[in-house]
Amino acid sequence: MTVNEQEIKKDLYDAVNGEWLKTAKIPDDKPATGGFNDLVDEIDKQLMDDLDAYAEGKEKSDDPRFNEMVKLYRIAKKFDFRKKVGPRPLKRLLTGVEKLKSYDEYQGQWRNWIMAGMPSPVAFDIDADMKNATVYALFAAAPSLILPDKSYYEEEKKEQHDQLLELWSSMVAALMDKLGYDKDEAAKHIENAKKFDALLAPNVKSAEEAADYSKMYNPQTVDELASSTDQLDLADVIKRLVGTTPEKVIVTEPEYFKALDGILKDHFELFKSWALINVIRANASYLDDEMREINGRYSRALSGSKKPVNQRKFAYYLARDVFSQVMGDYYGKKYFGPQAKDDVHHMVEQMIKVYKDRLANNDWLSKATRDKAILKLDKLGIQVGYPDKIPALYDKIKIDEGESLIANLNQANIVANREMFGRWNKPVDRMRWEMSAATVNAYYHPFKNIIVFPAAILQAPFYSLKQSSSENYGGIGAVIAHEISHAFDNNGALFDELGNLNNWWTDEDSAHFKQLAQKMIKEFDGIEFAGQKVNGKLTVSENIADAGGLSCALEAAKQEDDFNAKEFFINWATIWRMKATKQYEQLLLSIDVHAPQKLRANIQAENLDDFYTAFNIQSGDPMFKKPEDRVNIW
Repeated sequence: MTVNEQEIKKDLYDAVNGEWLKTAKIPDDKPATGGFNDLVDEIDKQLMDDLDAYAEGKEKSDDPRFNEMVKLYRIAKKFDFRKKVGPRPLKRLLTGVEKLKSYDEYQGQWRNWIMAGMPSPVAFDIDADMKNATVYALFAAAPSLILPDKSYYEEEKKEQHDQLLELWSSMVAALMDKLGYDKDEAAKHIENAKKFDALLAPNVKSAEEAADYSKMYNPQTVDELASSTDQLDLADVIKRLVGTTPEKVIVTEPEYFKALDGILKDHFELFKSWALINVIRANASYLDDEMREINGRYSRALSGSKKPVNQRKFAYYLARDVFSQVMGDYYGKKYFGPQAKDDVHHMVEQMIKVYKDRLANNDWLSKATRDKAILKLDKLGIQVGYPDKIPALYDKIKIDEGESLIANLNQANIVANREMFGRWNKPVDRMRWEMSAATVNAYYHPFKNIIVFPAAILQAPFYSLKQSSSENYGGIGAVIAHEISHAFDNNGALFDELGNLNNWWTDEDSAHFKQLAQKMIKEFDGIEFAGQKVNGKLTVSENIADAGGLSCALEAAKQEDDFNAKEFFINWATIWRMKATKQYEQLLLSIDVHAPQKLRANIQAENLDDFYTAFNIQSGDPMFKKPEDRVNIW
């Protein structure tokens, strides 16, 4: 790639990606295109072609789980058949909702509804206990809002709020019309659902509030939680979900539960309409293609996508999502393989060594905190490529080609939720993957102290044997070190080497870290982007991880004989290339814990002295940042 180095002094991201940005086209069915997105498109095409070969009998698999996935793909592609059948499969579900006359009647169905993934005023989940990370615990939270985030309900976003709700209302009216609802009846349900949503909104967490893990852990006894409302029996449904009464439930949104009685009391009709419309929205896309198009209008308006995905891609996404680990296992073994797995695993170990050296030589941590940080790295779990084994859950999902798509998905939900709630109080399987190996992403799980790098991200421009070591370090090396850095960002730093929420910092170290985190908040906060402003608090943990990741990857790259700083920073800017609709950029600014891609590329480079040396950037150049304003934490 030829890059004008003089232009880098003005804007690294534009200098590297400018030509690409001029010609890149956003696909009609997507809100964005670019580094991550392009890889997703390639993998989608690869796997759709493969699935077609199996669905048409040209290829055979001896993996029964894979064959069930192929069956689901075949059913999902039968749009003409579903058009003939009409809305009957969904109407069956809706009849159960329409018959409800009281919260008491809902109570009788509540556990079954949760198991089938149907609407609930409480969102239950199973995850590692944040203070005893070797055991699975029960979590309770609020349900989702109609609009993307609580901030959309505030006065400064009133215009956006009104426009989006109007769009949502017209979409639901069109769906209900197709399902045979009388216009007045539909209008009443829509108004009721919006009123119930308006009762939820002031009491749930915003994306910014949810980004602070220290406020997630609010254990309550079942009796305490049950006392939050007289309208429904929370103790009863919890006992029916996990088979007994737990000692505690971890409440992630205590303010919501304080308000729950007021939300529900005298509002059964509002709740019923909200539930009815949620069932319609969750299932309408599984009827005919017209319903699928209508049901996507609101989300497409939010993201700026012009068209729904085509029928083939819709079927593929559905099969892939239900059988995510099965698809990941297939992709990892076929397109990645054990050699690449070992190579990248080695790279991860190298990055951990660099991190350890940096911690050992850190000049602001006390010895006690430093030793605990190094212990945390020693205990860090590493997952690369694809898992060694697939959860037994996938042996239990059976697809019946004689049944409707909705009935099959309903059954798959029940199997998955039964398995999830069955994990309660059992030992945590720390190495269980939570992301398909066919996903272009990576993550750190603070409750388990593990980092995961699926096979799909381990290709160019992130990683390739055809790239120089400096390019690979500026790509996957920075991503690997980013995930390691999450162990020490403002959230990860709260958890010990076992994943327990446990303060292992001295007071002085903690205070100093908070000052440095505040600098990172300030560095990003309020930057104008896409007609809005970056929220430094919402994005702080990802920005800390980017900063630590890039500086550690740079140090590792320098240890190679063929180190080239220019190649390192140019590939760093390449992996963040993205062209997106304005609507999507604005949506991400409201809800995404990551800063905009361009800012991730530029600001983190500006924080490193080697960037200035590599491109001879001087005071007065637009990319110059005064040394005292450069933020370095790890």
